[in-house]
Amino acid sequence: MESKNAPGNREMLASRIGFILLAAGCAVGLGNVWRFPFITGKYGGGVFVLLYLIFLLILGFPLLVMELAIGRGGRANLAVAYRKLAARSSGFWSVLGKIVISGNLLLLMYYSVVTGWLCSYVKYYLCGKFSADTTAAGYGAVFGALTASPGGQLSAMTIAVAICTGVCMLGLKQGVERVVKYMMMLLLLLVLVLAGKALFMPGAAEGLRFYLIPNWQAFSAHPFETVFAAMGQAFFTLSLGIGSMAIFGSYSDRSRRLAGDAVHVIAVDTFIALLSGVIIFPVCYSFGVEPGAGPSLIFVAMPNVFGSMAGGRFFGALFFIFLAIAALTTLIAVMENLLSYLMDAHRFSRKAAALFTGIVVAVLSVPCALGFNLWKGFQPFGEGTSVLDLEDFILSQNILPLGGLAIAIFCGTGLGWGWKVFMDEANAGSGIRYGNGFAAFSRWIVPVLIIAVMICGYWQFFHE
Repeated sequence: MESKNAPGNREMLASRIGFILLAAGCAVGLGNVWRFPFITGKYGGGVFVLLYLIFLLILGFPLLVMELAIGRGGRANLAVAYRKLAARSSGFWSVLGKIVISGNLLLLMYYSVVTGWLCSYVKYYLCGKFSADTTAAGYGAVFGALTASPGGQLSAMTIAVAICTGVCMLGLKQGVERVVKYMMMLLLLLVLVLAGKALFMPGAAEGLRFYLIPNWQAFSAHPFETVFAAMGQAFFTLSLGIGSMAIFGSYSDRSRRLAGDAVHVIAVDTFIALLSGVIIFPVCYSFGVEPGAGPSLIFVAMPNVFGSMAGGRFFGALFFIFLAIAALTTLIAVMENLLSYLMDAHRFSRKAAALFTGIVVAVLSVPCALGFNLWKGFQPFGEGTSVLDLEDFILSQNILPLGGLAIAIFCGTGLGWGWKVFMDEANAGSGIRYGNGFAAFSRWIVPVLIIAVMICGYWQFFHE
C-alpha cells in the first residue's frame, strides 16, 4: 500500500480559504439554485428543508470527509489514489476509479449546455432583449427559440467550455484557485443582494412561511417520497462520488483535520442553497408563480417576474449572472479533476491536458446541444425525455451513487484502505476531530443510505 503524505512535487493550493472556496465552488451549482428551490416547493417547504439538513449531517458530511481523505492521502485524482492506497485488489480499485472519473466527463457533456443557456440569458439582459412589454408567452418563446437553435446552442456551449478551458490553462494557483475564489466572492455578494431585494417584496412573509415553517400535513401525504427526496438532494448537492472533491483534497496540506474543512465547505454550499430559496419563494408568492415549476421556473417564470417589477432588467441581469457563476465554478472544478487525471496517469502537461479536455468536452457536448431540436424522436425513457435527461440519468442515478458507495467501502473496510488508515489521514493536523463514534455509522449506515438513494432514484425516474 502506497501513501504520499508529503506534497512532493505536486501543485498545492496557496491558502486554506482557496481550498474551501474551490471545493464549495464545485459543490455550489444549479443543484443549489435551480433544483433545491423547486424540489422544496414540490415537497411542501419547511419539512423538506429540515430533512435535507439532517441528511447533510448524517450522509453528506461523512462522505465528504472520506473523499477528501482519499485525495489527500493519495496525492492524486481518485483513480490513481485508489491504486496507491488500496491494501488489496489495487487493480480492481484502479478500474473502478477510472469508471467514476468518467462521470466528470459525462457531467460536463450536459452541464456545459445548461451553462450556455445561462450565459445567453446574461447577454439577453445586458443587451436589452427583454422589455416591460414582453409577455409570459414571449419569455417562453425566447427559451424555446434558444433550445431550438443549433447555432445558438453550440455557440453558447462552446463559450462556456472555452472559459473553463482558459481558466484551467492558467494554472492551479493563478488560474483555477484565483478565478474561482473571486467568482465565489462575487456569487456570495450577488446572493445577498438578491435575497435582500426579495425580502422587501409584498409577498415575502408568506413565501418565507411556506419555505421555512414545516408543513406536517403536506409531509404526511407523501412521507417516504419527501424523505428520499431530501436524502437524494443532500447526497447530490456536494458532487460526491466522482472524485471532484478528492482532487482538492490532493492539493491541500496536512496542517488541518478534514472534518473542519468539510464543515466549512458544507456551510458555504448550504448557505447559498438556503438563500436561493429566500430569493425564489418571496418572489414567487409576490407574483403568483408556482415555486415547484421546475426548470421553467428559472428560464420562463423568473424572467416574467423581473419584467413586472421596478428595476427588473437590473435584477434580472444580477440573477442570471449569479446562476452563470454558480454553473461556471462547477464546470471549472470538474474540468480540473479531468486535467489532474491526465497529468497524474498519463503525464500530460497542464496546458496540453486543458486543451485536450476542452476539445473533447466540446465535441461530446454536441449531442446534448442538438438533442432539443434535431433528435426529438430520441426518447429512450418515454415522451418528454431528451439527450440531457439520459446523460443526467446515467450520472445521477448510476455513477454518482456507485462512486459514493465505493468511497464508503474503500474507507470503511479492509477491502480498500481500511478504517484505521483513513482515520489517521482524516485527523492529521489541528482542528475538529473526526471521532471514532462515526465508525459504525460511516461503515454500515452510510452505504445503506446510498443504496436507498439509488433505488429511490430509479423508482422516481421510471414512474414520473
